[in-house]
Amino acid sequence: MSDDYPDWFKRRKRYPFFRGLFFEDVDRMFREMERMIEEEFKTFTSKIPKDYVRERKRPDGTTIRELGPFVYGYSVKIDPDGKPEIREFGNVKPGRFGPQVKEEREPLVDVIETDGEVHVVTELPGVEKNDIKLRGTESTLTISVGNQQRRYYKKVTLPVKVNAKEAKTQYKNGVLEVTLPKIRESRKPEGEPISVD
Repeated sequence: MSDDYPDWFKRRKRYPFFRGLFFEDVDRMFREMERMIEEEFKTFTSKIPKDYVRERKRPDGTTIRELGPFVYGYSVKIDPDGKPEIREFGNVKPGRFGPQVKEEREPLVDVIETDGEVHVVTELPGVEKNDIKLRGTESTLTISVGNQQRRYYKKVTLPVKVNAKEAKTQYKNGVLEVTLPKIRESRKPEGEPISVD
């Protein structure tokens, strides 16, 4: 039955002083991991915008720091070619030196193209209609919100050219819908026709 145990366990049973060395190594390893986690947390919290750090008093009189909200998510949509399209949203983005927290949250946006229009559907929970700012060009739609509680920003690249001046919008229950008519490109003949003699 003793053959079932690994060698390090057999040595520990035979030589009790190994037991102390083994557990000291494990204890040292855990202390090192705790130290590394604390350093990473300090680095992360030093990069947080001031708006995301709040202090709150408890009923017993002590003060605690609250961080956030931190939002990160993604949605997956299959495009007409059958390829998955992954879109991120939130205010936490991966960075070269760890996660970066932005002051503006990137909302979840869906772009739907029909025969004559492009529909942009954006989720903006907790926002009043008059806080929403939209700017459109032939190829982009910029959505921004800047109030005390919520900040959103997203520049959407549109799949085709649109007429932003004729855009129609609707905002209800935290969902913004923008309908943009496509610019119909008239097919111009390439040069003048020449008859063959």
